[in-house]
Amino acid sequence: MSSGIKKKIGRPIDSAKRAAIVQAAARSFFDLGFAASSIEQIAASAGVSKVTVYNHFGDKSALFAAAVEYECEKMRGYFSLDSTAGSTMAERMLDIGRAISAFLFRPEMIQFERRIAAETETEPAVGRAFLEAGPWRMKADFSAFLAHADEQGELSIRDTDLAAEQFVSMCKGMGDLERRFGETVPEVAHKKRIEGAVEVFLSAYSLTNSGGNSR
Repeated sequence: MSSGIKKKIGRPIDSAKRAAIVQAAARSFFDLGFAASSIEQIAASAGVSKVTVYNHFGDKSALFAAAVEYECEKMRGYFSLDSTAGSTMAERMLDIGRAISAFLFRPEMIQFERRIAAETETEPAVGRAFLEAGPWRMKADFSAFLAHADEQGELSIRDTDLAAEQFVSMCKGMGDLERRFGETVPEVAHKKRIEGAVEVFLSAYSLTNSGGNSR
């Protein structure tokens, strides 16, 4: 019985340590970039040993992927089928558009993207790790959300991957380019862009649309 008790106590501790490591890594990678972040420094920030970090993640690249996934997880809830039950498609798409905008336009995300882009020039694996853990996975989640809406007869979409890209692109708009070059994008512009994206998207993929999107 004592061994069983130890196992029950040990699991939450391991889980807590892993969470602390991922959070410390996310802060470090976002603030300093991949190259300037060290396992030793991340371990110290998380209050664990370097060995513990390696035991949980194996290497720095795997830790980086976990940190990116942790950040992206903050937005994935908006694509959950359960969390959107009972609301209209327009309301759900507005929520998703706002989440996309809030997530991508954070100052730390802008700084992070710049660092990753610069480091990818000398270390392509860093860029791919970011795409796999973040944008590509989030696109897959959004595509699955749209596929479900199509199956339920709420929308009519032949290519949900393409539709996911189209919606995100409309939500980002010129504001995405402006922010990358240091311009402040007014909140009213965000709001107008997202509402317009939802209007255009639903017009294109509604069941009554005659533009050739029906199954």
